[in-house]
Amino acid sequence: MSKKKSKEIIVLSGKGGTGKTSITASLAALQKKQAVLADCDVDAANLHLLLNPSIKQKTPFVSGKLAKIRQEDCISCGLCLENCRFDAIIQQKLLDKVVFTVDPIECEGCGVCVHFCPAKAIDFDEQECGNWMISSTKYGPMVHAKLHIGAENSGKLVSLVRNEARKLAEENNIPYILVDGPPGIGCPVIASLTGSDFVLIITEPTLSGRHDFERILKLVKHFKLPSALLINKWDLNPEIAAQIEETAHEYGSIILDSIPYDPAFTKAQLSVKPVVEISPILKDKIEIIWEKITEYI
Repeated sequence: MSKKKSKEIIVLSGKGGTGKTSITASLAALQKKQAVLADCDVDAANLHLLLNPSIKQKTPFVSGKLAKIRQEDCISCGLCLENCRFDAIIQQKLLDKVVFTVDPIECEGCGVCVHFCPAKAIDFDEQECGNWMISSTKYGPMVHAKLHIGAENSGKLVSLVRNEARKLAEENNIPYILVDGPPGIGCPVIASLTGSDFVLIITEPTLSGRHDFERILKLVKHFKLPSALLINKWDLNPEIAAQIEETAHEYGSIILDSIPYDPAFTKAQLSVKPVVEISPILKDKIEIIWEKITEYI
């Protein structure tokens, strides 16, 4: 008998600071180890701050290449400087010799300098861009990652985190995968939501919240994914909250629920806990939200 495929639910926000990670952590806490947790905000991961994971496996993330000129073999012809379109080649005069070096921040790893170098004096090695981890939490297994400062290829790392979460869910017959997605609408967000079963969008009643909510809705609609709206702190501006609901209707997104502003979220963060563990009122509210989600998946 084949195993039932795990349902993958991704929580997105369009912008930071809406309460996305707090809601994800609370949904995880309510599942009682019935979900694999995946933090796909690899540029600025913070789900671990609420779930306190214990790392069981840590693996380097190797992706992309970086050029490096071997000075002892360089003939100072300048072809690398001439052909680089990213201004990554630095020319300096040291004593009586012109020296060329590669700026590791500007280098995009395209390899054009390697191709044109007549002396074959440029190394082009793969780079360690960060680490990805498999951890255990009191709420279930967790896959998360961290890019090194200034490192790129976050979309590829997001895909890796999701794939590892799927493997864990399949191996352990866990019915759900809860994904804490990155903010915005860029490459990491696209990598985190494609192929998911359901998208929960968390927003707030501010002008930027309304604007970014519409942007993420357009992206979700492009990929033809079912989505639902949760307005956090709705009572801070009921007028904009109503406008956000109208936008959800226009795009065919489900209006799941609204949560009023509650200082318990901040208290939970300071206590390093999901908010459902310190607020019975919010626990009941988020339990209802989860029940509604399961009706649609």
